[in-house]
Amino acid sequence: MIPDEIDAAVKQFMEDQIPFNKYLGMKVTYLGEGEARFEVAFREEFIGDPFRPALHGGVISSVLDTCGGAAVFTTLSDFEDRASTVDLRIDYLRPGRKETLIAEAHVARAGNRVAVVRLSAYHPGEKDQPIATGTGVYNIRRAKDA
Repeated sequence: MIPDEIDAAVKQFMEDQIPFNKYLGMKVTYLGEGEARFEVAFREEFIGDPFRPALHGGVISSVLDTCGGAAVFTTLSDFEDRASTVDLRIDYLRPGRKETLIAEAHVARAGNRVAVVRLSAYHPGEKDQPIATGTGVYNIRRAKDA
């Protein structure tokens, strides 16, 4: 479990201070040590293929990437430490439907400079049938080294 002040700070930063996250309506629904879960309510403008219809891959990857970054932030010991995406690999497994999108991130390893995070996106009640899975690699910049 992470301290309440870190939980509140990460939620506030991810939901309110990043304009793109706010535009997409990302909500942090869980934070734990090296873990995060986000939800995004469906909106018609998130459709990427109107003939299926299916969620746009950019929406899915954006939510996964942001969720991965939040999971990394929960492992940092200083509010001044920073994390940024170095590499993101997403495998799209099935079309996303006109439903809430859930993203989960689990830090596989966080070193002094780099963190590797496992990612998964799915619809409510269908965690065992992911829409997309992936791996994010994040650079960690320690405030004490800046």
